[in-house]
Amino acid sequence: MARAGAITFKGNPMTLLGSELNVGSAAPEFKIHFFEGGLKTITLADLKGKPTFISVVPSLDTGTCQIQTKKFNVELAGMGDKVNALTVSRDLPFAMNRFCGAEDIKSMKVGSDYQDGNFGLNFGLMIDELKLLARAVYVLDANGKVVYKEIVSEVAQEPDYAPAMAALKTLL
Repeated sequence: MARAGAITFKGNPMTLLGSELNVGSAAPEFKIHFFEGGLKTITLADLKGKPTFISVVPSLDTGTCQIQTKKFNVELAGMGDKVNALTVSRDLPFAMNRFCGAEDIKSMKVGSDYQDGNFGLNFGLMIDELKLLARAVYVLDANGKVVYKEIVSEVAQEPDYAPAMAALKTLL
């Protein structure tokens, strides 16, 4: 399913591919890749059992995505292993790993949707025109149910940090 004009990128309407995921829905299955001494995968099943925070960015090579990742990393630092915390983009896992090392990102795992875009399509976040993910934030409960969602309407803008963190804190 395509949702034309669902978001904008620098004022230009963009089309999101996939069905929209709403609060109260079960998170869809996905497989993303990360680099930790070799290529590894994360699936929805790997996250069940504790609350999950998912920050979605188009590319860690952009300033806004870097700011978003750094801010959430700081916010999540005090939660330790009580939560799963992910940043997801279509950047290559190696580039994501390099960014995290350079910026001391330790509170979040970074996962790449580069191979087949299944995360973006299953969450309804694949920008058809750019083949990148829309900027979004999701909070899932320990069973994988969506309890908070924000799809940022203008890709070049940051998400609303406070409500996302407040939603996560209600699950702890």
